[in-house]
Amino acid sequence: MTTVDQAKAMAGRLRAALAARDIAVPHATALELVAAELGHSDWNTACAALDHAVDEGPAFLEAVPVLRIFDEAKAREFYCGFLGFAPGFQHRFEPGLPLYMEVARAGLRLHLTEHHGDSSPGPTVFVPMRDLRVYHRELTEKRYGYARPGIEQAPWGEMLEVADPFGNRLRFCQYRNAKSGRRSVTV
Repeated sequence: MTTVDQAKAMAGRLRAALAARDIAVPHATALELVAAELGHSDWNTACAALDHAVDEGPAFLEAVPVLRIFDEAKAREFYCGFLGFAPGFQHRFEPGLPLYMEVARAGLRLHLTEHHGDSSPGPTVFVPMRDLRVYHRELTEKRYGYARPGIEQAPWGEMLEVADPFGNRLRFCQYRNAKSGRRSVTV
C-alpha cells in the first residue's frame, strides 16, 4: 500500500518533471494530482486513507481476542446486555454445533467461541481506552446482578476489571496522562 510519505515523494517528482518542461505547478496542485491518480477525490481524502507507515514490511493492524464461552444466552446477556457490545457475525457448522461469534463496540472486537479447541477459559484481555469513568458510570447504572466493577488505581492509570460468566476477564485501562487511551512512552 502506498504511504503518505510515498505519495508526497510522487508529488515532488511530478513537480520536478513538469518543471523540466517549463510547467510550473504549485505543490498543492501536485498533491491533488497524485491523490487523483491513486483513486481519491482530493489530497485530504487520500491522506486519511493512505497508510502512515514509515517503512515497508508487515504491519499488524489489530489483535482480536478469542474468548471461550459455554452458554450463548449468558454470553449475550453479559457482552451485549451488560457491556453494551453489538453482536456481529455468528457461525455454526450446522444447527446444534458450537457457536463462534463476534461482538464489537467502539473499535474493540472480541470473538466468542463454544469450540473447546479455540481457547481456554480464564484469560485476561487488557483493553486501553479513554473515558473510562464514563464507561464505569454506564455499567454501574445498569445494576447488573453479577458484577459491580469499581475503578482501581494502578501506577500506569485507572483500571476497571470485569469477569464474564465463564472466567474470562476484561481489564479496561485509561493510562495516566493520556486522555487518548494511548500510553505515553519515555525514551
